[in-house]
Amino acid sequence: MSGAESGNARAQCPYCGVGCGLDLKPPAELGGSWTARGDRQHPSSLGQVCIKGATVGETLDRGRLTTPLYRERTDETFTPIDWEQAFEILVRQIQNVRAELGPQGLAMYGSGQFLTEDYYLAQKLFKGALGSNNFDANSRLCMSSAVSGYARSLGSDGPPCCYDDLDVADTVFVIGANIAECHPVLFQRLVKRHRKRRDPDELRVVVVDPRETATIGIADHYLAIHPGTDLVLLHGMGHLLLKQAAIDYSFIEQATEGFTAYAALLQEWTPSRVAQLCGISEEQLQEVARLWGRSRAVLSLWSMGVNQSAEGSATVSGIINLHLLTGQIGRPGAGPFSLTGQPNAMGGREAGGLAQLLPGYRAVAEPTHRAELERHWGLAPGAISAEPGLDVWRQIEAMERDQLGLWWVAATNPLVSLPFLDRVRAAVARCPLVVLSEAYVGTETEAVAHLVLPAAQWSEKAGVMTNSERRVTLCSAFRAPPGEARPDWAVFAELGRRLGFVELFSYGSSAEVYDEFTACTRGRLCDHGGLSHPLLAEHGPQQWPFPLGTRPGGGGSRLYTEGRFPTPSGRARFLADQPLGLAEPPDDDYPLVLTVGRHLSQWHTMTRTGKVERLLAMEPEPLLEVHPDDAELAALREGGLALISSRRGSLTATVTITRRIRPGTVFLPMHWGAAQATPCEANRLMHELGCPISRQPELKAAAVFLEAVDV
Repeated sequence: MSGAESGNARAQCPYCGVGCGLDLKPPAELGGSWTARGDRQHPSSLGQVCIKGATVGETLDRGRLTTPLYRERTDETFTPIDWEQAFEILVRQIQNVRAELGPQGLAMYGSGQFLTEDYYLAQKLFKGALGSNNFDANSRLCMSSAVSGYARSLGSDGPPCCYDDLDVADTVFVIGANIAECHPVLFQRLVKRHRKRRDPDELRVVVVDPRETATIGIADHYLAIHPGTDLVLLHGMGHLLLKQAAIDYSFIEQATEGFTAYAALLQEWTPSRVAQLCGISEEQLQEVARLWGRSRAVLSLWSMGVNQSAEGSATVSGIINLHLLTGQIGRPGAGPFSLTGQPNAMGGREAGGLAQLLPGYRAVAEPTHRAELERHWGLAPGAISAEPGLDVWRQIEAMERDQLGLWWVAATNPLVSLPFLDRVRAAVARCPLVVLSEAYVGTETEAVAHLVLPAAQWSEKAGVMTNSERRVTLCSAFRAPPGEARPDWAVFAELGRRLGFVELFSYGSSAEVYDEFTACTRGRLCDHGGLSHPLLAEHGPQQWPFPLGTRPGGGGSRLYTEGRFPTPSGRARFLADQPLGLAEPPDDDYPLVLTVGRHLSQWHTMTRTGKVERLLAMEPEPLLEVHPDDAELAALREGGLALISSRRGSLTATVTITRRIRPGTVFLPMHWGAAQATPCEANRLMHELGCPISRQPELKAAAVFLEAVDV
């Protein structure tokens, strides 16, 4: 992107999946911090930035890892080593594990903090050279239900919408997403339009959430449903749309399949039944269904509240069902839009960064897809295993059975973010070599690691990220890595060469890695074929699909505009999934539902944001939100301590009593891990059960009880 001020750099923000553009200015004096502001030329964010992005420059030099560290046992202290020794340890252990356990004894857990080049070479190393599909990423906890829902219903992953749809939709349906705090720049774009409307019918906003988050501030209709009833609600709306004849028969006939079975299912979900199960009134249900039915363009937005569910994939397909039923897809302002949680979770999906995927929106289980990648990588036929790899929870279970000899965690902090943390710690303690690639000192995962590798982060390596609207941004390396820190892609390439795969991993730059990746996407839905580092540097961010020969600015802003879908029949599919409810419903012993989430001021496990005083001051400690009725039953008081217990453990937290959460549900933020000054490991309480299709844990709901704690 041309036109930056002298000495400034441009990049995509490394926090959420909105993918805001940043204009970064170098320190004015020695020892100072880079400063960040919104990049007005970035087409996704138009100069806007949230408080986290605005303060990211303050995190670049605080508490950084600068040299490899090693210890044989986790009860020993780390000893600094050099990279030569680190590679010797890695090569020796990988060779030993392959000899003793086979390729399935190796596993990596990566991150949406990777650049696409990092993701791609990790796939080539593990799934290609080493023959292990055991690469998973923290997108498993974030977006895997969206991936499977899109694939089941539309034939492929890939959000069909773009941010411009926020400006032209006349109904925005927000379900399971606190966009005010988790996607704040998009929320502000919606707020501005909502405030400027001259007629309420220009824009109506529906918000569905058991908790009154800041997003409720712009809701014209708010449905405080019971946790675990999202799919019930969607089927109830479908029932009423059918009854109202507010459906697009022409689109259904020409572009879909499975309508008959879906319509038969909807007959069961009457307004009275749905209202009772959801805990809303029939009138509320009917109002929202009428609004959807009469709308010219409906845009649905969802995130973790839908994805982190035992029926996450089914609920995503339930949202898509309503769009197919009314022809609300493939045109301005309309469509099912998954809001990505992490800055490059989309790029990771494109690069094959989940255990069942291969680069270019390919599947491990598909023989032709494996053969295409084997040819692309110059591997012998059959080199890529036909068995999908272990998702992250199955990696934990494999460690419990002593079936993993190496677990490599990169750019993420699973000892805060995974469910059932006590079980995770016990499992990881059995693994002979736990490797951590990390930019910062002192994370919770470092406490269980044997070998720690200092990583160059996004500001110190060149590469691309893809945001929620499929827009690819080149992030420049605008500063030197501290000490001996190295880019992840370069570490993977060097390790590949040392393992004997010299020709496969001979790269001179990340631009070469990206060129190889784009070549394998040609002709696929996520076509990057016409993109390159030089093109992105000169012309700025571009949306895919961007085939060879596409002119800058000519990528695909929306998918499926012709009503054709990447399924064998070319038709989108209605899915008739029966709602199952929560995997762990409340009962007499554990009568409340605990849900967890994020605050505007913090990002995931606070590895970066916990170093910024301004952000810490916004939310100084984790608070347990409790409805007054539940507080009275448990004899809790405002500002007092509560013991929160599930079947997996207990913890204490300070209580705040609020009517912003419905009775029977309590809330904790998920950020404060064991390494924080005020630890509150919310995920110690959460169960590992999840969606059987996406393998995404139900991190949004666990049964708990509360007790007052006397100090």
